[in-house]
Amino acid sequence: MRTIYILLALGLLTTACHPKKMEKTAIEKSKTHHPKVSPNNYNVAFLIMNGTYNTEFTAPFDIFQHTQFRKGIKAMNTFTVANTLNPITTFEGIRILPDFNYTKDSIPKIDILVVPSAEHHLDTDLKDSLMLDFVRKVDKKALFMTSHCDGAFVLAKAGLLDSVTSTTFPSDIELYRKTFPHLKVEDNVLFVHDGKYITSAGGAKSFEAALYVCEFLYGKEIAASIAKGLVIDWDVTKVPNLILQ
Repeated sequence: MRTIYILLALGLLTTACHPKKMEKTAIEKSKTHHPKVSPNNYNVAFLIMNGTYNTEFTAPFDIFQHTQFRKGIKAMNTFTVANTLNPITTFEGIRILPDFNYTKDSIPKIDILVVPSAEHHLDTDLKDSLMLDFVRKVDKKALFMTSHCDGAFVLAKAGLLDSVTSTTFPSDIELYRKTFPHLKVEDNVLFVHDGKYITSAGGAKSFEAALYVCEFLYGKEIAASIAKGLVIDWDVTKVPNLILQ
């Protein structure tokens, strides 16, 4: 018995002395355990990468995840996709473990893709052919393709916004027009809905663009209920927008 106690103590001591070993074990576990998704829900994927901005990611995630607590609707499964299962670091420094690696994993059919803004969406990310090909692939079957802030640059670079009107972060409108001169761009609005594409100005207004998606899918009562739960004063008629669908 004494021998067993000694071995247990040594095991605890070894673990305590090697916190990195514990972290690695958690990461390795995440690589083999994907989140469960209800087959009766919409699948909403969030495309994240190093440099993703917190608000454009967490705002729509909060809104969509809260649909799971509303009865009588086809709620949303929310999960993240990246080009790795290793932690990604947001622009503000939060580390996130992606749920799926889109370069390797079998991913559930994506009904709604959310492209939050990221630090390099104006430059190097637009040269990431694997990422752009993934976005194009999702677009073929998705019900909605959405972006917040400079996430619109990714959708535009993938060639998905050529025949619709879109918008982006207010101070980047000029660059957006210069980079994609063939696009129809709306500036004095906070979100645009044209066809299956919903683009928003981003920032705190990412909440409102996501609430609009909920109102479109579930009606005013459900959207108002979700907004109330997050202490948001929601009225789509008070949000400058362009709805062309």
